[in-house]
Amino acid sequence: MLLRRLSAALVAVLAMAGLQVATAGPAAAAPRVLYYDASQAQEFVAVVNQGAQIWNSRVTNVRLEPVPSGRTPNIRVYADNGWPRTYTSSLGNGYWYMGREAVNDGYYQPRIAAHEFGHILGLPDRRTGLCADLMSGSSAPVSCTNPNPNATEAATVNNSFRSSVAVPARVYTFAG
Repeated sequence: MLLRRLSAALVAVLAMAGLQVATAGPAAAAPRVLYYDASQAQEFVAVVNQGAQIWNSRVTNVRLEPVPSGRTPNIRVYADNGWPRTYTSSLGNGYWYMGREAVNDGYYQPRIAAHEFGHILGLPDRRTGLCADLMSGSSAPVSCTNPNPNATEAATVNNSFRSSVAVPARVYTFAG
């Protein structure tokens, strides 16, 4: 028991010094943190933050956090008058637009934000038309207000960030 406590204390001290220690046992690995910059999202900053929190509440192997000062973000979010769309450069990296066209058409803003973050997290569009499927995008009815990934979508993201499988660069639009 004492040895276990001393080991845990040593790991904590090394972590504070910026070193990572691989340990055996059932302890879960720390999630990968992706930093996003919503400073160019204009009137959508709050909904971008909400989209990030939705993912943070549903997955354990990755976290979306606002970029701290002096750090380069993994993700940049912009606003424009077009349709929402995402450009990925690799798993967890890229940029997306909170397009006003979908907002003006009546689509639920938190769903749009969570959907676009889903692309950055490696998920493709799934044109199922089901409101329960976050990645169904605009194929779900405009009345759909579900911003949450379903269990399969969340599991896919957790699995991708467990192994950090390379995902090729892609362009996605909310419309499909």
